[in-house]
Amino acid sequence: MTEVILKPGKEKSIHRYHPWVFSGAIHEKMGAWEDGASALVFDSKKNLLGEGHVGMGSISVRILSFFKERSATFWNDVLQLAWNQRQDVLPAKTTCFRWIHGEGDGLSGLIIDVFGTVAVVQCHTWGMYLEREKIAAAIGSLHPELSVFCRSKEVLKRPDISNEWLLGKGEPQIVLENGVKFHFEAGLGQKTGFFLDQRDNRALVGSLSKGKKVLNCFSYTGGFSLYALNGGAKHVTSVDISKDAVLEASEGVLRNGFKPEKHTALAEDVLPYLTKLDAIDADVVILDPPAFAKSREKRHNAMNAYKRLNALAIKKMKPGALLFTFSCSQVVDRSLFESTIMAAAIEVGRPVQILHFLSQGADHPINIFHAEGHYLKGLLLRIE
Repeated sequence: MTEVILKPGKEKSIHRYHPWVFSGAIHEKMGAWEDGASALVFDSKKNLLGEGHVGMGSISVRILSFFKERSATFWNDVLQLAWNQRQDVLPAKTTCFRWIHGEGDGLSGLIIDVFGTVAVVQCHTWGMYLEREKIAAAIGSLHPELSVFCRSKEVLKRPDISNEWLLGKGEPQIVLENGVKFHFEAGLGQKTGFFLDQRDNRALVGSLSKGKKVLNCFSYTGGFSLYALNGGAKHVTSVDISKDAVLEASEGVLRNGFKPEKHTALAEDVLPYLTKLDAIDADVVILDPPAFAKSREKRHNAMNAYKRLNALAIKKMKPGALLFTFSCSQVVDRSLFESTIMAAAIEVGRPVQILHFLSQGADHPINIFHAEGHYLKGLLLRIE
């Protein structure tokens, strides 16, 4: 096994359970240095700091087991622990959730989402991908009712791999989230198939939508829209640039038994759509754009985009209307996002109240020592 010795003082972050070892912290490497290989990490006094996966980028090792080597039952143990934790926080009538959330569960580079009878494994590092069969075997051992689908090709961006069934084969199915029905088919949709991190925020939208007109921008397949209708919305408009996404949103309306005349689906680019409106005729507006910045180099342009988008909405919303606004860019922290929304309100010159600070659901836990895991930020605002 590869061994890594750190420079003096560079072990401090690991003692705080931050899982990343950066290349600049390494004093010496011993053994084969290959992407995805297992490595033992030692401090400068040769004390064991943990075991992890080797990486070829600036993050040289991702720690998976702190201050000890991984045991033979490692995968069964960590998966069972995370499963038990989810059962404590999941709401009733919910059959889709995040089982493993990377660093939040001590498994840097691994995502596992459950959709009914299918577990979707998504490996964000080559080390995790090399262990996919062990992961699938552990899932099958703990929950034999689950099929396992590996969907890692898009994130690893390697031409030599394919998305594949690792265990069994699941059929398209209807899954529940707080009793709302969604269609799932392995390999379709973005990420693992559906954005599970907004579950609690969708429920909040639903609770505030009775008798209201709702405008859902960047609606994707209509998660917020279906919750709004489930909460008794008078009418919901879903806007997304993807024709397939808004078609699925309309199908979701029918699937859940809502009246189709209460929903309008528009396949349009959100910014031009909002720009052409004289005023936004909605009591609740949702702005949930894709990540505008995926690297620090693009953060400045991203903040300008967030400011422009939110200023446009705030300017045209009716007095007393509610605005749910989000950023899922990991490189944009909460303070920067909130400052940008404040700048948008200042530019427009309207009073704005913060009613709720919003984040990802409890099945997307954040390691308190790994602030990078807090990627989803949101605000519920009242526009005066």
